[in-house]
Amino acid sequence: MRQLWPHVVDDVAPYDAYRLGDAAAPHLRLNMVQGLDGRATDAAAVSGGLGGDGDFAVFVALRALADAILVGAGTARAEDYGPHRIRPSLAIRRRADGRTEPAPIVVVTRSAALDPAARLFGEARTPTVVLTCAAAPPERRQALAAVADVIVAGEDAVDLAEGLRRLREDRGLAHVLCEGGPSLNADLLAAGLVDEVCTTIAPQLAGGSGPGIVEGLTGRVDLALARLLTDGAELFASYRVARPGQAAAG
Repeated sequence: MRQLWPHVVDDVAPYDAYRLGDAAAPHLRLNMVQGLDGRATDAAAVSGGLGGDGDFAVFVALRALADAILVGAGTARAEDYGPHRIRPSLAIRRRADGRTEPAPIVVVTRSAALDPAARLFGEARTPTVVLTCAAAPPERRQALAAVADVIVAGEDAVDLAEGLRRLREDRGLAHVLCEGGPSLNADLLAAGLVDEVCTTIAPQLAGGSGPGIVEGLTGRVDLALARLLTDGAELFASYRVARPGQAAAG
């Protein structure tokens, strides 16, 4: 892979390109793939068909760099999520950064309408985390608590700020990677919780009426380009996010 910005590197591994200077620093990344028309899903209403080999390499590297992988329940169901598995070649790098176990999948769900028998729970080496709220039916929360680590944050809706605080302070999961969906991305951005937005720009027009990488965001969020890579087919862009009231640093 070739890095084009902030300086040219002819051959760089995604793990090195995206690695933070402080591997233990609190950080929230969004990572999504989109076509040139801004669509984040293909004709089958999933994102998996948009990206190529380069997108998968970045996807794998960003997961290997994370302490936790955050995803909305709808995306987890649509994409048939399973637990995080690490490639042997990246496991060595991950251990050197102090991460000895696979990152847990953290599923955000207001209703707790998840199947406790799903492979996301039964096949997980690191227990899956369910981030829900007090409004979720107690019987569902109880059933999930038998197979997962359940965090209740918020009353009528999931309090994302409180959930992230508890992931970091109570469970030591500082570097969080969010893989969507678009509504969860918008909620995190609106709450000022996102540090970085990463996106793969696939060389296609996805068509249809699917969502973009952010859906429902009403306010402006300022960004600054942090890095740009290519594998000759796809572009991989990463942007720093300004905190509310601040312009993003160049």
